[in-house]
Amino acid sequence: MNRGRAFLGAAVSVVLAAACSLVLAGDDESVAPRKEPKRADFARERAAREVRQFADWVVDSADHKGLPFVIIDKPNARVFVFDASGQIRGAAAALLGSAPGDHSVPGIGERELSDMAPQDRTTPAGRFVSGIGMNFRGEDVLWVDHEAGLSLHRVLTTKPEERRLERLATPTVKDNRISYGCINVPRKFYEKTVAPTFSGTDGIVYILPERGSARELFGTYVVPGLYIEATSSAKARK
Repeated sequence: MNRGRAFLGAAVSVVLAAACSLVLAGDDESVAPRKEPKRADFARERAAREVRQFADWVVDSADHKGLPFVIIDKPNARVFVFDASGQIRGAAAALLGSAPGDHSVPGIGERELSDMAPQDRTTPAGRFVSGIGMNFRGEDVLWVDHEAGLSLHRVLTTKPEERRLERLATPTVKDNRISYGCINVPRKFYEKTVAPTFSGTDGIVYILPERGSARELFGTYVVPGLYIEATSSAKARK
């Protein structure tokens, strides 16, 4: 009888020890440190909350595939340029397509400018693999969608009546819709920020929608953590 009790007691001890090991293992797994979320660094550059959250998603998800990237905030007519690590290189005001909308008309890159109806002069939203190339004027531009004739380039001043330089300088975004669809930026910004960032490499250009949400278009998520407000040759469109 005593031998039976001793055997039973030993068996119970083994089971309890195994159970404790499983619990401890589970505890170790539950307290294992989670992967630290990655974030874009805006430095002291001001940007809308939606833009900051989008940039964080780009870096955290590695959607940019380790390439430099640009975010074009259509609602606020701003361009943000980042290096491959998510560090901001610079930001500037931009001129955009005169017509509201987030899609390009099929075949628009083959049209003459004079054949583009006012409602077709949109800057489409989306994700574009982009690179520096030459346009039909022999000038270097950042081709966003070559087939659609869509590029980011130095502001054009060939038509003084359009007052493109003045439009870039005003504090309001109401006069920033003037182009045939391309993204016009200040000459200095293009030459000192855009061109060097994309020199010798492709990159990603993200154009945020003005209708609908970035989550619907890109499948983004909000990177967890504290949000801190910053303190400080197709026929080219133009």
